[in-house]
Amino acid sequence: MAYHTVNLEQNYPTANQATVRLSQELRLAKTGRKRALKIIHGYGSSGKGGTIKIAVHRMLGEKKRSGFIRHYVAGENFTAFTNDGRKAVELCPELKQDADFSRQNDGITIVIF
Repeated sequence: MAYHTVNLEQNYPTANQATVRLSQELRLAKTGRKRALKIIHGYGSSGKGGTIKIAVHRMLGEKKRSGFIRHYVAGENFTAFTNDGRKAVELCPELKQDADFSRQNDGITIVIF
């Protein structure tokens, strides 16, 4: 499989704990030559957007600017109808078969290496 899934919301971590784990998972996926990483971060129990999601997107923005990752797309944009979604599938075609493709799932993010 060209991509791996990691569940950051498992065991209800703090945003800081989740980003530490994400950093480890990003390194493992990249050194393991995975083309993509699907991150399950949830959307927050209040329905207003979780702190883990915000922290994940902040970290991924930094990783993209530094060149560590090529691209990332929030779940709500992981569809053929957005530029980010099309770019993700272009870079890793296997993602088109993912169960969350075109589901606008606010609780996930896709990372492309």
